[in-house]
Amino acid sequence: MTVAAPSSAIGRWRARAARRGVAALAAALILLGLSVADLMTGPSGMTPAGIRDTLLAGPWGEDRAAATILWQLRLQQLVMGLIVGASLGLAGMLMQTILANPLASPFTLGFSAAAGFGAAGAILGASFLVLPVPQWILTPLCAFGATLLATGIIWLVARYKGTGPEILVLAGIAVLFFFQSLQSLLQFMATPEVLQQIVFWLFGSLLKANWISVQVSGAILLACLPLIARDIWALTALRLGETNAASLGLDVPSLRRRTFLVTALLTAGAVSFTGTIGFVGLIAPHLARSVVGEDHRLALPVAALAGAVILIAASVVGKLLSQGAAIPVGIITAVAGIPMLMAVIARHRES
Repeated sequence: MTVAAPSSAIGRWRARAARRGVAALAAALILLGLSVADLMTGPSGMTPAGIRDTLLAGPWGEDRAAATILWQLRLQQLVMGLIVGASLGLAGMLMQTILANPLASPFTLGFSAAAGFGAAGAILGASFLVLPVPQWILTPLCAFGATLLATGIIWLVARYKGTGPEILVLAGIAVLFFFQSLQSLLQFMATPEVLQQIVFWLFGSLLKANWISVQVSGAILLACLPLIARDIWALTALRLGETNAASLGLDVPSLRRRTFLVTALLTAGAVSFTGTIGFVGLIAPHLARSVVGEDHRLALPVAALAGAVILIAASVVGKLLSQGAAIPVGIITAVAGIPMLMAVIARHRES
């Protein structure tokens, strides 16, 4: 009996690890299928064989119409969706971990509201002033800068009042309403034409994507990955509770500060080019934990996959519902996020 017990425990651990590996593989396969579907859908349909041939021919292939549609429109939107979804999924998982709050997301600390204010300010300013910087560069640049400004405000509050979850959440809510009010003021001041541009940006759409935005957002995501990997074990320990994590020798305030900055960078890199996209950072971590548990070695990658799956699925649905002009993914994720959030609440109640 003394030998069978450890053997049985090892068997259960292996079976659980195998199930988690299968779940992660299934998420990757679902994402691959949705990516192909996203490339196929649109005003000009394409077959899987046509996509394959156009990809192999490169951006300067003989079929110029197919090459333009795939390489200059759909492919860059797809890659941008993968990057933004993964960034928001990772940011949501990190946020829920450091705040110990299942309803936390990148929006909790006001990052997205700050980005919206920065973009609205750039669009409104460009309508009054002749600026040396093109608007397609100025708008995401101002959105990114405003997000860093929100980060600095919360950082100052945390510096003087501590990095506890309550302090960060309260400071984040204050920043959220502050930038939302400034955003509303700019919309009130704008002319109808400028207001239309601001509102469209706030919807959140992959139609703004280009290869430059893909490179910038992708570089930010890649730069954050080593920082996240460095603290994977510490983040898993923090899920056991702040007291238990501290008893293991972890510097919890320092971990929160580092993770807070990484979350801000991920969110800024994601929303600065696409606009406000809600619920992805909230739902993706719950989907990841439901299939692979709390171990961040698997939960973080699966959260990134889940975020990408949600966003690409929203892109496909938006194209199918409106053949002429795709519905912005921010609207689709907001509508679909409500029943998903209710399912999360029901699941926590049952447990």
